[in-house]
Amino acid sequence: MSGRRVALKALDWVAFAERVPPNQRAMFNALKTRSDAIAAKLTSLPETPAAIDWSYYRGAVAKAGMVDDFEKKFQALQIPEPVDTQTSAISAQEAESNKSAAAYIEGSKARIAGYEAQLSKFQNMIPFDQMTIEDLNDTFPETKLDKVKNPYWPNKPIADL
Repeated sequence: MSGRRVALKALDWVAFAERVPPNQRAMFNALKTRSDAIAAKLTSLPETPAAIDWSYYRGAVAKAGMVDDFEKKFQALQIPEPVDTQTSAISAQEAESNKSAAAYIEGSKARIAGYEAQLSKFQNMIPFDQMTIEDLNDTFPETKLDKVKNPYWPNKPIADL
């Protein structure tokens, strides 16, 4: 039947299981069991259906033209196979997701580089207990107070407090 086509679309259950959260493990196991049962049933079916012995039915059925009519209708019967209309949309969505994932990875690498620069700054700075106010203002410029622009305590604009 369609066993060959199903075999081409086999799932990597190990990779799938790694991505399943612990609270959904029971649902995953039920899905895998059902999928295995369906796959076993499909593999047990023959590739082509058994041929009908029309001569036997011609001898067994009393009405002469009935079997010939059934045979003609059976030969004319065409069962349409479903057309795959979603694979292209899924492939496009996958490509878009891969692009956004690559952009996120690049952004993450840039953030990591910034964080590593900050970490090296913290590792190489003078310990706080040995710093002077000038050292603190040089290391962290945002802590420097502008006493010329804001001469009164807290020496910062009120909007920044």
